Amino acid sequence: MNRSGESTSKNRWASWWDGFSTTSKTLLIGLAAPLLVLNFWAFSTIFSYFRSLLVTIVIASLLAFLLSYPVNWLERRGLPRAPASILVFLIAVLAVLVLGVTLLPPVIAQAQQLLARLPEWFDSGRHQLLILDERIEEWGWPISFDGVATQIGDRLKMQLQLIAGKVLNLTLGVAVFTASTLVDILLTVILTLYLMQHSREVWESLVSWLPTRIQTPFSATLRRSFQNYFIGQLIVATCMAAALMSIFAILKVPFGLLFGFTIGLMALVPLGGTVGIILVTFLVALRDIGIAVQVILASVVVQQIIENGLAPRVLGSVTGLNPFWVLIALLAGARVGGLLGIVVAVPTAVVIREAIDAVRSVRQKAQITPEEGSEESPQLATQD
Repeated sequence: MNRSGESTSKNRWASWWDGFSTTSKTLLIGLAAPLLVLNFWAFSTIFSYFRSLLVTIVIASLLAFLLSYPVNWLERRGLPRAPASILVFLIAVLAVLVLGVTLLPPVIAQAQQLLARLPEWFDSGRHQLLILDERIEEWGWPISFDGVATQIGDRLKMQLQLIAGKVLNLTLGVAVFTASTLVDILLTVILTLYLMQHSREVWESLVSWLPTRIQTPFSATLRRSFQNYFIGQLIVATCMAAALMSIFAILKVPFGLLFGFTIGLMALVPLGGTVGIILVTFLVALRDIGIAVQVILASVVVQQIIENGLAPRVLGSVTGLNPFWVLIALLAGARVGGLLGIVVAVPTAVVIREAIDAVRSVRQKAQITPEEGSEESPQLATQD
């Protein structure tokens, strides 16, 4: 009875829509488009007003989501969820503190040294381009790097001064709003611990607003998409950072610890590792082209081994999205939510794709079923 009722309602909607002319359909769609834009603007305004609160909730939810896996593992071993959550939370805090004490100070020190030496590196890059320009002129090729060398000597130095000024202003801003930052961090920590202990109840209360038949598929799809994405990116970033820092130390790359850490940090975002490799190679090439060739070769080899060898073996396909749609999702996420939008853009796109595929499969089944019924009906009539 339910299926017949649903098919009847669908037929009514289909007949209602088919009753309009092409012009009327175009006008309806044209009127609906401004409403969608207005709703999107309203959502963006609300998000901007509650941005701080929403950022805290999303970050805490992501942290609780990642930490829930060791909590679930301990819970299956017989440990109650509350003690398991506290134990995993304390271990995570300890790991962050150890990382902040051991790795971050030398990375920050190398960043300061690099910022001080960049003007010298730009001069070195300009000198190398001038030498290359002389060689090309001797060979008789119609190519000149004189203009590029001038830009490296002048414009890039100006950009460096602007970047340094922005970094200084950011540092002063952090110093001024220290109290507000500490409050946000404290709220994030408390909310993360709460969600680790009561994530199931919170999630069930949210999913209960959805239709009953899609609650379980939606939960499974969302969990699988976010799990594959975040854990996969975390594996890729950690392995790339550890491997490149070690290799750069062996190759005696200047500021190798900083460069390896930067590439690994940027690898947390899809396509970010490639951008980090290009940026680091460019900076090293300003000082020494030979070392830059070693850097890009080592980085590309490590990246391919980890992304195509390790990560798929651990989790299978991380996203299943075409790289073009990954890029579109990242750009849209950056436009809507900034850095936070970039973080959640790809798994959200995966969920949307899964939903579209599900709707498409349902429509295909709905189209096939009447055809099968129409083929079987003459047979039934003959039998009667």
